[in-house]
Order: sequence, then C-alpha cells, then structure tokens
Amino acid sequence: MVVFSTLAGVAIGTAAAWRGGWLDSVLSRSTELVFAFPGMLLAVLIVSVYGEGLLAPVIALAVAYLPYVSRLTRSLVLAERARPYVEAYRVQGHSGLQICLRHVVPGVAPVVLAQSTINFGYALIDLAGLSFLGLGVPALTPDWGRMVFDGKTAIQTGYPLSAIVPCAAIVLTVVAFNVVGERWADKVARRDR
Repeated sequence: MVVFSTLAGVAIGTAAAWRGGWLDSVLSRSTELVFAFPGMLLAVLIVSVYGEGLLAPVIALAVAYLPYVSRLTRSLVLAERARPYVEAYRVQGHSGLQICLRHVVPGVAPVVLAQSTINFGYALIDLAGLSFLGLGVPALTPDWGRMVFDGKTAIQTGYPLSAIVPCAAIVLTVVAFNVVGERWADKVARRDR
C-alpha cells in the first residue's frame, strides 16, 4: 500500500512539477480532491461495497495516502528544477525524462522515503482500526487490529493481556517507523546544508 502510494505519488508529483501548465493544474486539483476526502472514510466506504478482506482497505488507503507523497514530490521537484545543473543537462541535449529519472528523482528520493516511513505508521494504524471495527481482515486471520477486537471480551472477563499485547505491538511498530523516518529526514536535512 505505501509502496504503491509512494511510486504513484512520485510519478504524479514529478509530472506535475516538470511539465507545468494545464497538466500541473489537473494533477494538482485531482490530488487535492482526494486529499480532501478522509482516508479512513474512503476505506470504510469501499469495504462496505466490496465486503471484508484485506484488498479493499489496502487499495483505499493507498489512494488516500497518494496526495501526501504527490504534493511533497511536486514541491521538491519544483525546487530542483530551478537549479543550474538541470539547465546544464538540457543544454547538453538530455531529455526531460532522462534528467528526471537520473538526477531529479534520486535527489528528492531521501525526503520522499522519509515521508513514506511515516505514512507506513499511519497506514498500520488505519488498517488495525479497520480490522478492529470488523471491516478489515476476516475472523481467524492474524492481524493486530483483529486481535484487539477479539481481546475486548477478554478485558471484560479480567484477562486484558490478549488486547494489551497487540496494542503495544502496534504502538511500538508505529513509533519505530516514525523514528526511522524522522532520523532519515534529519540526515537528509544535514546533508543538504
């Protein structure tokens, strides 16, 4: 899910920033439209139409996280496009696609990947929330959100560990991915100074 939203977001953001004009307007307005619709609500809507399972919420959340990456990539590519080395490659006869794939996208990739690690943590919480609501994976499928859902009755009978352990696993995983993302972003920021 995060891989799809990252790859699609990078492609859309790069195309919008590089080509500009009407393409930029159409792509930017389209991603803003998706951005305005809450991802969890989109996932609930799609799951209610297609039934429970993992595929529908993953697709819905991938679409919901795409604008975050697209907007970030667009702003980074606009900044890179104004640098002198881009014009130097144009003068040498390189096409826009070659410049983007060989130089611009690798230059913005660390920041985008740092954002994607943070998006992964948010997506994990959203998927666990959908499973807790009974809209994610079916029963008897190993999933932390489903484990919390199954453990809520155990809390009432005095055995809270069956719900606390998956909650702790979710929290620790999200915190770990956020720390990795922030460290990566700090490393990139220090390198660019």
